[in-house]
Amino acid sequence: MKIHDLKPNEGAKQEKKRVGRGHAAGQGKTAGKGTKGQHARQGFGGHIYRQGGNLPFYRRLPFMRGEGFTPPNRVEYNEVNLEMLERLDDSQEITPEVLAEANLLSKKNNPIVILGRGEVEKAYKLKVHRITKGAREKIEAAGGSVELIG
Repeated sequence: MKIHDLKPNEGAKQEKKRVGRGHAAGQGKTAGKGTKGQHARQGFGGHIYRQGGNLPFYRRLPFMRGEGFTPPNRVEYNEVNLEMLERLDDSQEITPEVLAEANLLSKKNNPIVILGRGEVEKAYKLKVHRITKGAREKIEAAGGSVELIG
C-alpha cells in the first residue's frame, strides 16, 4: 500500500449541499428556508448577547469578564518565605502580630502560611496557621519549633 492508495471509509465524507442553485438541484429558490419571515432572512441567528429582553447570556454568568471565577469560600493566605524571617529576632516567639509589625503581611486579617524558600540558621519559635513540609523540616533542623494556630 502506498500513500496514494489511502482513502477515507465509505460514508465518512459527504459533499456539501449547494443550496439556492435552481429548481432542478432540489434546494433551489428559497434554499430550504421556507417563504418570507425572520428565519428566511440573511443574517438570522443573531448574537449571543441579543436575547429579546432576557438577561444576556454573558451577564447571567457569575464572574467578572476576563478574570475567571473566584470561589466564594476560598481562603487567601499571607505567604511568608523563610528568607523573609532572617530580619526577625530569634529570641522572641514569632506570631502573626510580630509579622504584622515587621511589615511582612499584605493583608493583616488573612491567615499566614510559611513557605520553604531560603535557608534557616536561627532557631525560630513559630506560631502560624499553616506551614509547608519543607519549611517545617528546615526550621526543626535548625533547632526551632512550629505550632499551628487553629
